[in-house]
Amino acid sequence: MLTPLNNLVADFISLLFPEDCLACHELLARGETTICTDCRVNLPYTNSHLLTGAKSELLSRFYNKVPVKHALAYLTFTRSGRVQQLLHALKYNGHEEVGEILGNWYGADLKEYQYQEQFDLIVPVPLHKKKLRKRGYNQSDSFAKGLAQVLDTHWQPNVLERLADTSTQTKKTRLERWQNVGQLFSVIQPEMVKNQRILLVDDVMTTGATLEACALVLLDAKAAAVSVAAIAAA
Repeated sequence: MLTPLNNLVADFISLLFPEDCLACHELLARGETTICTDCRVNLPYTNSHLLTGAKSELLSRFYNKVPVKHALAYLTFTRSGRVQQLLHALKYNGHEEVGEILGNWYGADLKEYQYQEQFDLIVPVPLHKKKLRKRGYNQSDSFAKGLAQVLDTHWQPNVLERLADTSTQTKKTRLERWQNVGQLFSVIQPEMVKNQRILLVDDVMTTGATLEACALVLLDAKAAAVSVAAIAAA
């Protein structure tokens, strides 16, 4: 418990070194960390976990391509919006904690609707080793870890391997995205995949080409089912 002296010291440190919300860049109030209360309330939530079957636009992205059981995304991505600011902080400014926080929050939403009963293992889309060394962490893995903590589901960051370091998917057509990720992933721990219901996690879902490629190799490795989830959907 914080004593009055500790409170005074904390206030003094906050005065000298004020922290901004990573979504809106306004100063955080006392007791807030990383993302302010206003942003948490007003982030553009997709509520995709409430939509199933034909009602799910995200699931329709995978029709006739790969049999995905659930397609989920926590937030809606818009350029220059709060979600883009959070993803930029997560991917490029060293704020790995953003992924874990969002994973915890989304995990709580999913748990409310018993999604924890749908998954045996949570697996992130991997980074290439060169990019992982440069960044120091996998942003999709931090989200996967946050989900696993709340859903009380097994989490394994080293099931998949990215075989080549491809160029960014931004501004590519769907065909170009497929060409960019074709034959790009492999399962390096097939014994962990066999007969498991897997939740495959990425940071952003656009056309779904990367998730499709990963889902296909997981199913080839005898996964019982594959669902996908992302921090944000564009």
